[in-house]
Amino acid sequence: AAAAALGLLPLGKTQSPESLLDIAARKVAEKWPFQRVEERFERIPEPVQRRIVYWSFPRSEREICMYSSFNTGAEDPAAVPGGAVTAPGGAAD
Repeated sequence: AAAAALGLLPLGKTQSPESLLDIAARKVAEKWPFQRVEERFERIPEPVQRRIVYWSFPRSEREICMYSSFNTGAEDPAAVPGGAVTAPGGAAD
């Protein structure tokens, strides 16, 4: 009631604490790529894997745009004469 009186929480709303699983998964995801976690540990319970993967993805729209950019710094193949786009195996799309 005191927190609501101070304006910290809307009236009638309570805030539940984050689970230990979510806190640990978020900290792991902040420090290591999921691939490294998989390589390092033999057995990771499925719920733990799901939460680490969940926290591994960016949250803000700016970060999503930054990480989903397809710009690799190479020249635009369309700008190069005869520049066909090729797949990693060398086959043209």
